[in-house]
Amino acid sequence: MAEQKKLKITLVKSPIGAVPKHRATVEAMGLRKLNKTIVLPDNAATRGQIQQIRHLVKVEDVEE
Repeated sequence: MAEQKKLKITLVKSPIGAVPKHRATVEAMGLRKLNKTIVLPDNAATRGQIQQIRHLVKVEDVEE
């Protein structure tokens, strides 16, 4: 069975001055502190969240 692709997402810019909706998205993704990294599945929902806060995060593919 093929494994689902994953994305490594790192918060690189503070959401303090960001639009409240973007701040809520950052929090909902589990990014609580600057330079925190999370691994999420590469699906449409995750891609949509990343698209909304692309100016605050760095995204990399995870090789498993």
